This record gives sequence, C-alpha cells and structure tokens, in this order.
Amino acid sequence: MRILLVVLALLATPALAIEPVLRPSARLLFKQPELLQAGSCVVYEEGGSGWIATEPVYYLKGQIVSAEIRTRHLGKCPLVSGKNMAQYSREEFNRHAKAFPCVAPDVPERDEQIGIVRVRVNDWETPYAKRTENAGRLYRAAFIDQALAKNMEIELEADLLSVCE
Repeated sequence: MRILLVVLALLATPALAIEPVLRPSARLLFKQPELLQAGSCVVYEEGGSGWIATEPVYYLKGQIVSAEIRTRHLGKCPLVSGKNMAQYSREEFNRHAKAFPCVAPDVPERDEQIGIVRVRVNDWETPYAKRTENAGRLYRAAFIDQALAKNMEIELEADLLSVCE
C-alpha cells in the first residue's frame, strides 16, 4: 500500500526536467577529452568494408578547432516514400545526412546530448563513381553538400573521428 501511495504521489507532482540522453559522441568527450584537444590531427573515414575484396577507404583529415557537448532535438528522419536508403539520389541522401541523428517515424522525438567536434580540413580523398553517391557523406570532393576546400571547417560527431597515425 505504501509503495502505491508513493507512486501516486510521484504521478501527481509536476514532472521534473529530464536530462537528455548522452549519445556515444558525448560520452567520448566526457570520458576521454584528451583525445579531442584543439590542434590534434583527426581523420573521418568511409568505406573499407569487405573481407576478401575490400572497398577503398575514403577520408577527410584535419585539425581539431573545438569540441563541445550540445543538446540537440532529434526530429523525424526525412524519408522518401517507396525507397530505401540505397535507392536515394544524392539530394535525398544529403537531406537525410543533414538531419542525422534523427528518429524513425514511429519513434517519439526527443532531445539528446551530442559531442560535436569542429575540424579544419587539410586533406581528403572522396569517391567519384555514380554508384557511391548515396554511400556516405564524402562524394566528388564534397562533404555532404559542401565543396571541400583547404582550411574550411566542418562539424562531426566525436565518435566518427579517429586520431591520425
């Protein structure tokens, strides 16, 4: 009976502010901030899958400008009716990539804490083949829909980056 009264009392009180969930990128910044110090060399890579005949690895390399944790509202992912991600055009893929992270249509929108790293671009290698247009953020000397240029700055989630070798 006592437990029931406590539960009823909790339900009757105004809801307390719920802390946004930490995404892996935010946990990385909390647990290992030394890996993402300003000036450090980092690389973002795509491709390389396969056991026998591996795909080429495409990359973007640069220096960390800043790293921070931000609260971001995760809205619904933009979907294209009748297509799966592999069938998206580059424009449709870019719209999805810009909205990411996002939630599926049947999942409630929510706030999450995200570890964001601002990177000054130094070097890159991107795919050019038409079949790779919706395979990743890197395509035809662009990052999503921005033409790559030396010293431009982009933002990525911390857990997508590796320390340069």
